[in-house]
Amino acid sequence: MRLLLVRHGETAYNAQGRYQGQTDLPLNQLGRQQAALLASRLAGEEIHAIYTSDLRRAAETAALIAVPHRLSVHGEPRLREMSFGAWERLTYAEISERDPQALAAWQADPLGAAPPGGESLAELAARVQSAFDSIVALYPEQTVLLVAHGGPLRVLLCLALGLPPEAQWRFRLDTASLSELCCYTGDAILMRLNDTHHLSAQPGHPRERRHADGEPRPRASGEDG
Repeated sequence: MRLLLVRHGETAYNAQGRYQGQTDLPLNQLGRQQAALLASRLAGEEIHAIYTSDLRRAAETAALIAVPHRLSVHGEPRLREMSFGAWERLTYAEISERDPQALAAWQADPLGAAPPGGESLAELAARVQSAFDSIVALYPEQTVLLVAHGGPLRVLLCLALGLPPEAQWRFRLDTASLSELCCYTGDAILMRLNDTHHLSAQPGHPRERRHADGEPRPRASGEDG
């Protein structure tokens, strides 16, 4: 199975460095431009199915990609971003000031601890694994495109490559980036990671906005690692 992994285009919270989680924001203007550029790049690919998180920022990205392929898009709630509960809409600095004890607990044990009212990394990994297994079973020899979020996509990479979920912060996935896995029975090969060359001529290209990504790391800051 060939698996194309797309992170959604930029939103206002990505640009502001806020924890977004399952807060359902649309793409901003830059995000729509990013999604359109990625759709143009993927127009010539042979894609057999498209799955997306049902949150708007992912669904809008997937809808643009699907047009030239004349494919319906399958909404998949198990591909939603990790829920950050009470921390959603806040920056890392705001959380550090308002909720330092809970933040310290999460930093010490992201697999088992959860933000107040949110979910743990273990819970995220369980639902991502369930979605991954379901999709692989349906399309074992075909090309499937997944549009989702930084957290679930990084965790999926870990699960496919035999890494612990906590290793997800070793991967960087910019908005509207493209990664690729070739999946075999019990094994996978990473073919490309965080490819954004389709955005290179665009003002505000992700690599010019490294500190405004809105993807938190438990051991560092609010930027995407």
